[in-house]
Amino acid sequence: MKNCYAKVVVQGSPISKSNFKLFNIQGRAILPYNSGKYHDRYALYEEQIAYETRSQNPNITLSEALIAVLKVYYKSEKRHPDTNNITKSIFDGIEKSGLIVNDAQIRRLIIEEFYDKENPRFELELFGESNYSINYSIVEKNPMDKPILYSPPSNRSNKLIKKPVPTKATYDLIHCEICGKAVNSNDCASANNGKMMICKSCLKTLF
Repeated sequence: MKNCYAKVVVQGSPISKSNFKLFNIQGRAILPYNSGKYHDRYALYEEQIAYETRSQNPNITLSEALIAVLKVYYKSEKRHPDTNNITKSIFDGIEKSGLIVNDAQIRRLIIEEFYDKENPRFELELFGESNYSINYSIVEKNPMDKPILYSPPSNRSNKLIKKPVPTKATYDLIHCEICGKAVNSNDCASANNGKMMICKSCLKTLF
C-alpha cells in the first residue's frame, strides 16, 4: 500500500523566512547560513525541519496531492511572526527533507494558531487526497468568547509619509554589518531591503 499519511513535530519557536532574507549585488534573495550573524537563523531552522522530518518519517515519500493541517504553537501571544507567513518556511524544510516532492502538492491547508510558553513548536499532518477528504464548518458561539483584539504596528501611520531621499553625502562612508569596516558606497551592497549594508569583500566570502 502506498504511503498517504505523515506527521511532523518540530520543537522551537517557528520563524518566518521573510525576516531573514538578504539580497546580493544582482538583487537576488539569499539565505546565509555561516555568516555568524542573526540572518543565519532561518537556514539553520530549515535544516532542523528537514532533519526532524526525515527522522520521524523514514523511507516515506508522499508524491500525490495533499491536505495539510498545520498547528503552530508560539511562546508568546503578543510577539510572534504572522502565521500566514510561517507556511512557506515550514514547507521549504519539508520539501528539502524529501518527504514531499514539491510544496505545490499542498492543495488544501488548514492553519491553527496556539500558544505554549513552555513548549513552542509546530505540528504538521499530511493526508493523501486519494484516501482522505476534508470537511469543516463555522458555527456561531453562544455565549461569545472575549474577542482577541489587534493593533497596528507602532511604526505604521494612517497617513502616508514621504520618505526623504538620501543625498550622496549620506552614503560617502558606510560601515559593513559583517566586518564593521568603513567603506565607500560604491564598495558595498544593500541587503534585507536596504536595511543592511555588506562590503563586497564580505559578500564574496559569505556567498
